[in-house]
Amino acid sequence: MKQNYIIPIFVPHLGCNNQCTFCNQRTISGQMKDITPEDVKKTIEYYLKNFKNKEKEVEIAFFGGSFTGIDTKKQIELLEIANKYIRANKVKSIRVSTRPDYIDKEKLKLLKKYKVRTIELGVQSANDYILKKCKRGHTFEDVKSASKLIRRHGFVLGHQMMVGLPESTMLDEINTAKALAKLKPKIMRIYPVLVLKGTELEKEYNDGSYEPLSLSQAVERCKELCYFFGKKHIKVIRIGLQNTDTISDSKKNKSSEVVSGPYSENFRQLVESSMCYDMIVNKIKSYNVKVKEVEIITNPKNVDNVVGYKKENVQKLKEYYNVDVKIKQDFSIKNEDIKINILKKYTDFLDENENV
Repeated sequence: MKQNYIIPIFVPHLGCNNQCTFCNQRTISGQMKDITPEDVKKTIEYYLKNFKNKEKEVEIAFFGGSFTGIDTKKQIELLEIANKYIRANKVKSIRVSTRPDYIDKEKLKLLKKYKVRTIELGVQSANDYILKKCKRGHTFEDVKSASKLIRRHGFVLGHQMMVGLPESTMLDEINTAKALAKLKPKIMRIYPVLVLKGTELEKEYNDGSYEPLSLSQAVERCKELCYFFGKKHIKVIRIGLQNTDTISDSKKNKSSEVVSGPYSENFRQLVESSMCYDMIVNKIKSYNVKVKEVEIITNPKNVDNVVGYKKENVQKLKEYYNVDVKIKQDFSIKNEDIKINILKKYTDFLDENENV
């Protein structure tokens, strides 16, 4: 999928009459006041002015809330502003996010009229018991119906799911991924559950009825989902919530609304670094010899994932496998790929020491 610029427009909790146990949409979006057409215009102008690569496509994205649940007049006001930039050839497309039970033919006709290209559905789980426990207010049947309708009307379909919901196991989340893959989304967002202030989940956490995932558990679950979606050619465009003043490390930021849960400002890198580590170990093991030193060749954009967060991958290779690592950068290698050259086998190392 082609890389492009995104202009994020947050519509906090507009259009959503539901209150999920984990949700504080104003906290998640980092925006406390309702959006106006003038706000939309100012945001678009700001981003257009600061984008450096004028050749990239630009997409306006209405995040947060449930866009198709907003009053129709308000939807038209916001879409009209965005659509002016499409007509002026300054913006290529529009994307919106919404709930699966807020989709019907009339709503889709309106979005199509204003050149919306992508619709993301907040699915969270395919397990109706878990959806009910979280007070989502819809069933997975709603997800299936909305997804099919969206694709039938020619939109790009996106899904959003969560890991670590109350009573959700890793098996539940793998089953959710399998169920979503059958609906043929093009893109996916994966969010680990954080306990936020002012939510029902905070009360459950405080009384001990809910225990959030640890950071390592959340990384492992998201990693397995990324492996699965990768095999299905579904692009994971986000892992973890966007960092804001309110979604941040509560130990460092007093204004953070995060009470507990697997928060990290580098969450995606933790997941991708762990996947990279698995790839390195599997390739080394495939040589079927005791390796002492290797050269890992990768694209410069992938170096951080090869080395690992705070050099974790390099340290683990040394600690667990006694393998020394040298990194070589090569722009000709695909971003997420690596090549490994054996620089020294363990037998070579022993021979060197015997000759000393």
